[in-house]
Order: sequence, then C-alpha cells, then structure tokens
Amino acid sequence: MEPSTAADPRPAVEDLGRYVTASPSSFHAAHAAAARLEEAGFVRLHEPEDWTGAGVRGRRYVLRDGAVIAWATPAEVPAAAGFRILGAHTDSPGFKLKPRPTSTVHTWHQAGVETYGGALLNSWLDRELRLAGRLVVRGADGAPAEHLTATGPVARIPQLAIHLDREANKGLQLDRQQHVQPVWGVGEPEDADVLALLAEHADGGPVDPARIVGYDVVLADSQPPAVFGQDGTLFASGRLDNLSSVHAGLSALVREAEAVEQGRHIAVLAAFDHEEIGSRTRSGAAGPFLEDVLVRIAEGLDRTPAEHRRSLAASVCLSADAGHLVHPNYQGHHDPVNRPLPGAGPLLKINADQHYATDAVGAGIWAEACARAGVAYQEFVSNNRVPCGSTIGPITAARLGVRTVDVGIGLLSMHSARELCHVADVAALGAVAGAFYTS
Repeated sequence: MEPSTAADPRPAVEDLGRYVTASPSSFHAAHAAAARLEEAGFVRLHEPEDWTGAGVRGRRYVLRDGAVIAWATPAEVPAAAGFRILGAHTDSPGFKLKPRPTSTVHTWHQAGVETYGGALLNSWLDRELRLAGRLVVRGADGAPAEHLTATGPVARIPQLAIHLDREANKGLQLDRQQHVQPVWGVGEPEDADVLALLAEHADGGPVDPARIVGYDVVLADSQPPAVFGQDGTLFASGRLDNLSSVHAGLSALVREAEAVEQGRHIAVLAAFDHEEIGSRTRSGAAGPFLEDVLVRIAEGLDRTPAEHRRSLAASVCLSADAGHLVHPNYQGHHDPVNRPLPGAGPLLKINADQHYATDAVGAGIWAEACARAGVAYQEFVSNNRVPCGSTIGPITAARLGVRTVDVGIGLLSMHSARELCHVADVAALGAVAGAFYTS
C-alpha cells in the first residue's frame, strides 16, 4: 500500500507529540496554540477591545476560555473575499473534577470526578494520570485571576483484581459513580487536599489554595506520545481526537501565513471547546464565538452587512475531526465497501442524515485541495446498523450558512485514553490544510 503522502511524516508526528504533551486540557491546548501563533507573528486581540481600523488586518488571534480563533488576511482584501475556515475542537472525553473533590477512604486519598463526554471508561484504568486545567484565584484586591495548572503523574483508577471478580473478563461493568474515582495518595483525611496539589502547580508559581474560587480541571494520560510498530508507522497518544486536527490547522496557518497574505481569501483556524458534550457553550461551536469574530473582522475591514453576507456565501469550512479506520478485530462494525485503511490518507466523512455536513460540492473542494497537496484521501460512511456520531460541521453550516466539509484522520481506539493512528495520515492532513488555506 502506498503512503498517503510522499513527504517524510516524522517531523509532523513529532511536533504533534510535542503539542499534545503541552495540551493536557482544552485550556492548555488553546494557550499552547497561542504561544505558537505569537512566535509566528500573530498578535492577540481581546474581545472587550475595539477592533476597528487596522486591528483585524494581518495575523491575529483571540482566546475565549479553552477555545482559540486565529486568522491571516491578504495584504489587499477584496470587498467580499471569502473565509477559508478550518474548524476543530480542543476537548477530549474523560473525567472532570467535581466540587468538594477530596475524600479519604480507608486511608486512600481520592479525587471526586464526573464523566465528561463519551469516554471508553475501561481504557482509563490502571494508568498514571495527570490533573490539568485552570484555576480562578481571588487576588489580594479581591479581583479574580486565571492560572493554568498541570501536575505530573499523580493519580490512578485501580481496577479490581481478577481474584475478587472472576467474571470480569466476561464483560467489565463500571459504575460511573463508584468505580472510576482515582486514588492519588495515602494518609489521614486532614492531610489530603486536591486543590492544594493543583495550587502548587499553578503557572507563575504556587497560589494560595484558600483563594481558589473556581476551577475547570480534568484527568489526562501522563504517558508520552510514541511512534512504534513496523518501520515506525504507528503513532499512539492521548487526545488525538481532536488535537490531531487542531495541530494540522495550526501548523498549516503558521506555515502558510505568508502565502495567505499574497492571496485572495482570509484563512481562519477555529478551535472550539466542548464538542464532546454537544458544543452548546460560549466557547463551543454552537455558541456565538466564530460568528462574533467573523462579524468583527468584517467591521474592521469596513465591510457593509451585505458585503459580509457575500463573503460568507463565498466561504468554505473544513470541519476537521478524527474518524474511524477499519478495525481488524471488529470488521463487521464497518461498511462492507467503504473501509478506510491506515496510511491511505485522511478521511472525507459522509452521512445521508447530515450528521456530517459534506455534500457533493464540498467533496469536490476537498478533492481539489488533496490534489494540490499531492495527498490521497479515503471516504468514510457508517455501517447502516451502526449510527455515526456528529461533529462541529453541521453546527457551523447551520449557524453561518457556510459550505462545510467533514474530514479528519482515521483512528483506532477513538475515545480511549490513548488512541492510535498511522504517521503518514498525520502529515497528510497538515498538507491538505495548507493547500486549503492557499486555494
């Protein structure tokens, strides 16, 4: 089988590994993206500020909680120049810290968590986990301030020994309340405080745990991403769904910013939070974030409302999210004809009920971008007996009226704590993203 791109995929895969390691939570993913953007000359805008005049021109980005939107404009922007948007998401299924999260049971210190999204719960058992996210801390003047926080490997969800459950291999049943609370230490109850642990690891130095007034903290796998397999063709990592797409769009926007500035379209990366729980938040795709930014870009370019509507009509969005490779042990769960293979290219995702937003015109746009990038691609459609999930694609298409195409790399073990892909597909998606931005 020929690889999906002739380029050496190792630099892209290694860089994706670095990005995933720096991004144990959606907040870290957004800030890690911001750091890379600033290195490439992108300037941060703040939402309460005035963006009119020259403020939106050039290379810009804005953060909203665990989401980031970045764009580059042509040096000369036509009145109704369209947007080339790559949409992705920064969150992954797993566990989130509850209020009053500290307990001690038979001297085991535990952290109270609730499930987030549709995680494969058993994949989180018996692995060393990090705690990561953001803290909101009340300052000396009473004003709250945000701090990112991330521990090293400190927690574990221990499975019950086979000796105490002889039927475990006949079908493991995990109670979401009772069986998935991680342990993180041993001692007396008065010695345990999860928030104090997080306060020690706040960015900028330790903070006073007594001043923490809010937090959004998740569990994350602490095992580093790894290339392995015959000839180093396989890549395993946490959060490939969907940091693989965020990284592809981010890398392409940085790499192609100069070409975009010489072109005709405004290139946009929209990395949303909360896709795994439905996107209906202020930083999710169903919220107003992208629409707010696009309207303000139009205002900053002195576009009339009619010109902005024309630009949306001329725009295209790649909704980039991971899809499924055919599983060798569960072949009957896939369509018998459309069977995506590892290393044969990123996926064009299609669904008759529009759970994916791809249509025939969008498929043509995707095919053209792949041809320009010299990349093969594959089509994915679900087995009729196995309903597919959905993405930000239909949400973006319905909210903005922008033609939207659903794409992404193929995975095994999607929604596991640690997912698997082919190294060539990682590089191929990044190459297509670059061709899409400059088309």
